[in-house]
Amino acid sequence: MKSTLALVLHRALPCLLLFAISVAAFGTEPAQNSEATFPTPLEIYADNGAPLWEKLVGRVHTDPFNLVASIIFLLAIIHTFLAAKFRKIAHHFEHEHEQLQRQPPPSAENAAAHYRKLDHKKFWSVVFHFLGEVEAVFGIWLIPLTIAITAMKGPSIAKHYINGVNFTEPIFVVVIMAIASSKPILFFAEGALKRVADIGKGTPAAWWLSIMTVGPLLGSFITEPAAMTICALLLVTKFFKLQPSMPLRYATIGLLFVHVSIGGTLTHFAAPPVVMVAGTWNWDTLFMVQHFGWKSVLSIVIANSAVFFYFRKDFLELRPSAESELMPEQRIPSSIVLAHLLFIGFVVYSAHYAALVVVAFMFFLAFVAATERNQDVISLRGPVLVGFFLAGLVIHGGCQKWWIEPVLTSLNPVQLMLGATVLTAFNDNAAITYLASLVPGFTDQAKLAVVAGAVAGGGLTVIANAPNPAGQSILQSYFGTNGVDAFKLFLGALMPTVVCVILFLLLP
Repeated sequence: MKSTLALVLHRALPCLLLFAISVAAFGTEPAQNSEATFPTPLEIYADNGAPLWEKLVGRVHTDPFNLVASIIFLLAIIHTFLAAKFRKIAHHFEHEHEQLQRQPPPSAENAAAHYRKLDHKKFWSVVFHFLGEVEAVFGIWLIPLTIAITAMKGPSIAKHYINGVNFTEPIFVVVIMAIASSKPILFFAEGALKRVADIGKGTPAAWWLSIMTVGPLLGSFITEPAAMTICALLLVTKFFKLQPSMPLRYATIGLLFVHVSIGGTLTHFAAPPVVMVAGTWNWDTLFMVQHFGWKSVLSIVIANSAVFFYFRKDFLELRPSAESELMPEQRIPSSIVLAHLLFIGFVVYSAHYAALVVVAFMFFLAFVAATERNQDVISLRGPVLVGFFLAGLVIHGGCQKWWIEPVLTSLNPVQLMLGATVLTAFNDNAAITYLASLVPGFTDQAKLAVVAGAVAGGGLTVIANAPNPAGQSILQSYFGTNGVDAFKLFLGALMPTVVCVILFLLLP
């Protein structure tokens, strides 16, 4: 009994950390007027009617910090594209460290220099590994951003700005990822997708089509982060472990990112970019199905069919192995599966209340400990890294309103859709739609266009959609020692993105 309680408390420690974050986010003291005007509110600029370039220049003159914040944000984006290079440097230092360790023991007079060299190689390998973690990038660049705010605005404003940021979405993503990656949920998802794969006799190609077609649509019901986690984990066991060709791997991850982004548009409560505007614009599930959902399903089917036809020879060469079975010779009791589904349902229902989400997660970890024989250890490394990524992105994103708002309002619906698609590649699509919801006088066509562009472009980069870092974290070990290459990911996602954009533009 005592050991079980200790185990529960040990596993609950990350939850306590999340709870502290949520308290910090919602329980801070009200900001004074000086803090309330940072970042500079859009109405202060009073530049309605001015050309776009004049607006941007004028806003920089009004508050020079705008330019500084955007330069730091741009450098962070460039860093995400260079992450693979940093990981390569880290592996170089690791190799040198291993070579030094294999050398004969040094003499007494050379021992100090030898161990200093060992420490040097180890230190820099860890530093470059950290710099190469895509999920850590925006957190790293919070350091220069905080320094800039402190230097230009004062330490009080820096403290109130960061404390006042809403961390609900990062907390929600951490919890939903952890629950969705649990053994009973994977067992349930595999069973559901297996029924579809059995139509094609359970071949690797049939599993691929099942996961890539049905899996993303789950995001409309169990949320996109959960769908991404389940699809990525099933792709590992049913596809990537069979060692497909590298071009097919990039085509697969590109499809996965795009399709999870658009697969959450069948409802109004599951996709972050939709959630940001649904309440403000009075969109419900029927509205989403009529204007987005059926087009997204058609886009998924067309893009998957095109990739399957192009790589048909590669699929025929794949042979299932014993390791491709996720949970052979074991069934999870239906009561445990149902309990996990209820936990997901409650977390989704409470998604806007960080404290409730964290409390539910604590009970979930206790339940996992109590049903240990039917569980695997809940790994929090991936979910916490993704949450750290989103938290950093939200803090940076709050300082980018000054240029996103005038860019969006200067475009007609077609330009707005294409512009939102491009902007989404450099910013989280939920941030794009949220900022659009703040723009006064948006027409119905403009609203549809900006959301269509935001979800269509959600797979072009790892930062374009909140669940993408989760998928990359799970799959990156199958893309070589340097992980997923940002440019090759962009190429893999380009075709399904174009298909989606064309359908959203042309279909009524």
